[in-house]
Amino acid sequence: MTSYNFLFASWGTLGNLSPLLTAARRLRRHGHHVRVIADPAMRSEVEAGDFEFVTWRRGPKGEAADPTDVSDLRDRMRRVVFEPCSAYAADIRDEIARVSTDAVLGLDLLFGAAVGAQASGVPFAFLSPHVSIRILPGMPPATSGLGQPKTPKERAEVEAASAALAAAMNASLPVLNRARVDFGLPVLPDAMDLFDQADRVLLAISQAFDFKADALPGSFRYIGPLLDVPDWSRSWQAPWSAGLDRPRALIACSTGAQGQRDLFQRVINAVGAMDIEAVFTAGPNLDIAGFHAPKNVHLVCGAPHDTVMKDVSLVISQGGHGTVTRSIINALPQLILPMGRDQSANAARVEAKGVGLRLPPTASEPEIATATKQLIEGSQFKVAARKLGEVIKADIDTSPLVQEMEILAAIGRRRRSRS
Repeated sequence: MTSYNFLFASWGTLGNLSPLLTAARRLRRHGHHVRVIADPAMRSEVEAGDFEFVTWRRGPKGEAADPTDVSDLRDRMRRVVFEPCSAYAADIRDEIARVSTDAVLGLDLLFGAAVGAQASGVPFAFLSPHVSIRILPGMPPATSGLGQPKTPKERAEVEAASAALAAAMNASLPVLNRARVDFGLPVLPDAMDLFDQADRVLLAISQAFDFKADALPGSFRYIGPLLDVPDWSRSWQAPWSAGLDRPRALIACSTGAQGQRDLFQRVINAVGAMDIEAVFTAGPNLDIAGFHAPKNVHLVCGAPHDTVMKDVSLVISQGGHGTVTRSIINALPQLILPMGRDQSANAARVEAKGVGLRLPPTASEPEIATATKQLIEGSQFKVAARKLGEVIKADIDTSPLVQEMEILAAIGRRRRSRS
């Protein structure tokens, strides 16, 4: 069996890194070598997985790479996706020159990784560990929170939202094209065309969870969720009170910094006033010492959600794809309070599939308590989650990820042998 050399590229938080490491483990089990280029803060997590770690040298790091303020979409796209393009591309090009590389897999907002790989003549795949960032016809864009359009009016709303996202991206198109010219590549008429330049776009979600597009580009593949448990969250000792028979909830904070402290204090207050028990996992960006919690809400820095979910009746979260998908696989109803990124898109799908409810992040404590009570008492949510979860588990078991990356690597190996 041929063994290939892959370079994986991540940025920002552990939430971004974890799907890549899951993919890396799958490739390693098939005899391939994977090294990971990421933020310096990710070194321990990468090395705990026994993968070679490479740090970004020119690319932005820490909060500069993944700003907390996400209120202005156009500004965020400019700062996170476009302005660092040349820096990321140069680091990717240098790393490919340092170590022979058959193919590169990069997260879908790392446009610079695509530029660097293409300029080096190495096959490249985008990994989307959430709904598609690329605008797809007939599908609500990832930033909109809209549902599947069913009427002419709803389709017009989706088209308007897609146009708004395209405008936000294309406002920085000159920055992307300057980087491409600097690396000897032709300019693009539209920022979304970069996805079509990639050899593959791998959607790491279940097609059964997603809405339906009118058509998919030929390079797109659904590969199912990538859900290995991150190393930092593995320790867990159940805190449940002995002898109490009442519903339990997992309150799960996002791994990314989004200024969510006030939201989760309201959630804790709401749940704390109910006759249920809960555990709140703060994640790597919030200090549990800053929260006030009643006796029925247990505060922990982190815990393996797959394990915790075996003990609870529902999940309350911001709606990151990993937490949402794990909840469905564990047949758990969920309440989503999205704050940004892909969370509104996930919340729309959770609602549409009948597996949970969504509220705005400004929801009051009584509103949160009412929705929580509805999820506990409404058996239809659990039934829907169980059915969808079985489909998602089958998608994970039959994922074409390894085969798709091996196809690209074989192409890359042939190119190198001819050069």
